[in-house]
Amino acid sequence: MNLTIDGKTVPVIDETTVLEVAQREGIWIPTFCHHPGLPPYGACRLCVVEVKAGGRPGLAASCTLPVVNGLVIETNSPRVRRSRRILLQLLLAVAPGSAVVKELAEKMGVNTTPFEINEQENNCALCGLCVRVCNQVGAHAIGFAFRGTRRKVTPPFDKPTADCVGCRACASVCPTGDVQFTQKGDRLFGENWGADLSLARCSSCGRLFTADRLFDHVRTRLGPDYSEEKICPTCRRRITAKTMAGVYQYK
Repeated sequence: MNLTIDGKTVPVIDETTVLEVAQREGIWIPTFCHHPGLPPYGACRLCVVEVKAGGRPGLAASCTLPVVNGLVIETNSPRVRRSRRILLQLLLAVAPGSAVVKELAEKMGVNTTPFEINEQENNCALCGLCVRVCNQVGAHAIGFAFRGTRRKVTPPFDKPTADCVGCRACASVCPTGDVQFTQKGDRLFGENWGADLSLARCSSCGRLFTADRLFDHVRTRLGPDYSEEKICPTCRRRITAKTMAGVYQYK
């Protein structure tokens, strides 16, 4: 199977989307809501490409555009650039304080926005990555609320969440750095969601390393047969290495 990107015919190896093929070929396509660890979403539309032949003509999000034999696309046509500029102007209005958004906009030649600028202090660009990864983890602690200019990510009913397990996956995927967790003593606070969690101590070294609720969540997800001790990653590696050394020495 082959497809043509910007006049270059390339093979499809094991990729399923046009974005994956372009990334393999070193063709830069801007993305914001895409993350390799999550299913394609196609929300931000920054990764749009123009389909010229072999499929429905027009603009399509490359992260959700499936590869088909004979597909011909352009990643930097005038129509694509115009669409991306408008989208970046919207992002500048939604998250005016985000350094990531500003850097991406400048790279695309966008420095100002004609849209009304969000006066809130947060830099959330509404990409949805935090919501999606929270659902993937199985916590379902946050979601989208309201529409239009009032749209935001929030726990249910905009109240401090009791469902956050403290995995901090939302903070790790947030492209703007808006999601923050802070540790104070033996407590972990999720600033954005109003989370307040106790931290567990490693049963081997005594170091605080993860939220108690996260350990309970993992135990619930894996079932009653899961009986793992609360051991930090450092001690777990040490214990595993010692066990493996003993096994190989015995052999």
